[in-house]
Amino acid sequence: MTPTSSPAAAPGPADAHFTPEQRRVLAILLMPLFLSLMSVSVVNVALPAIESGLGASSADLQWVLSGYTLTFGVVLVAAGRAGDLWGRKPLFLAGIAVYVLGSLLAGLAWSPVVLNGARLLMGIGAGLFNPQIIGVIQSTFSGRARGTAYGMFGTVIGLGVAVGPLLGGLLMGLLGPEAGWRASFLVNAPIGLLALLLGVLWLHPPTRTAAVVPRGLRALDPVGVVLLGAATVSLMLPFILPGTWWLLAMAAALLTAWWLWEKRVRAAAPHTGVHPMVDPALLRRPSFTFATLHTSVYMGTMPGAFAVIAVFVQQGLGHSALAAGMITLASALLVTASSTWIGSQVHRFGPWFVFTGAALGVASMLALMLAFVRVADGAWPLWTLAALLIPQGASQALIMTSAQVLMMDDVLPEEAGSAGGVAQTAQRVGTSIGLAMVTGVYFSALAGTGHAPTAHEYGVAGGSALAVVAGSWALVLVSAGADLLRRRRSRARAA
Repeated sequence: MTPTSSPAAAPGPADAHFTPEQRRVLAILLMPLFLSLMSVSVVNVALPAIESGLGASSADLQWVLSGYTLTFGVVLVAAGRAGDLWGRKPLFLAGIAVYVLGSLLAGLAWSPVVLNGARLLMGIGAGLFNPQIIGVIQSTFSGRARGTAYGMFGTVIGLGVAVGPLLGGLLMGLLGPEAGWRASFLVNAPIGLLALLLGVLWLHPPTRTAAVVPRGLRALDPVGVVLLGAATVSLMLPFILPGTWWLLAMAAALLTAWWLWEKRVRAAAPHTGVHPMVDPALLRRPSFTFATLHTSVYMGTMPGAFAVIAVFVQQGLGHSALAAGMITLASALLVTASSTWIGSQVHRFGPWFVFTGAALGVASMLALMLAFVRVADGAWPLWTLAALLIPQGASQALIMTSAQVLMMDDVLPEEAGSAGGVAQTAQRVGTSIGLAMVTGVYFSALAGTGHAPTAHEYGVAGGSALAVVAGSWALVLVSAGADLLRRRRSRARAA
């Protein structure tokens, strides 16, 4: 652990169990976290029903998938920094309220424009409350209890992404396509309102840092907020709106300007008392940088893989939305069953967990590439897909739980919100890019047939899309190996 580490982060057996107050806090935090991640994937199985119910175009559907992620990512860092400065509880509760309002509008939408506007509003709400979750965990838990808390955090992330298609399929199977896709948004409202009520009653300090900070918007570093927000939009939009690739050059210029500005603000901080929204030193901490890279690449392409599986099972094989959702059930159960234990052991095996998880993920995607064609040809049963997603569930639990704990190893409690915001922004940008890449390869392969695709051609297209996922996760494998070598050399130097 580097000298910048918080003393509270040191593992200790006495910290392994939660106090009653910690259990209540964790329950409050994890409810909206589950909803926010479920909203990324629940629409996967609902897309055909939304298309027919609202007369949505393919561009509308692309926004249904990516618009939520766009606004989610844009507000994360600023919201995290604001929570660090002025208290996390108000922003946490405000974010839930905005998210619930967006969910209600989405469920009652009468046109694609209203639906996509509601999805953008949901993303703003999720972006407000998500970094507060990491900040509260970092300041409320310590030692092995923190690892276990992040293990449960990873459990809920995996469960939210994996259960989304299953829940959407169940609702459409029970209520019919039209009422079912609407219910997949409306179900957020009662859970969100319960989290809001319990948050008012149970969420108490520490939700704010002890440091004395300047008041007013100047303390938030508004220039940094605008530069990073504009850079994030410019980076994500080309993967949502075709023909806007020129924005990538603007994104590079804005990110450079943001970085230089943050360095300037940090240098002037002793005189002005104003600190940068993101301390540039944060990105020079290897534990944070490696873990952010791992989670961003992995989570960036995983929703795309699940979207392709859902569409392939429904349109390519002619099965129901419920069947498409059931494909992910075993994987989700494994994530749920294993993440908490993994979190409790990260202090011992964390870097190896990430490396092993990446290897399992690559193997799962390679096997699924073959299975898509074999299932499409009728040679293998449909549930082969579910069986081959089980290693992916283990991969997800190992990577996401371990990387989250390792990421925050050297982060002080007073910067936890902004650090979490940076990491989650990178994940949301990765998700937008990954969704566009993976689904783009899939639909391009289908369009290239020049006729109504056969089941075999659906399988080939699905295999091509999953090749993108396998290649991305291979990068995580290489990076995890490099992190293992770095840590071994660091221990050797210390010895």
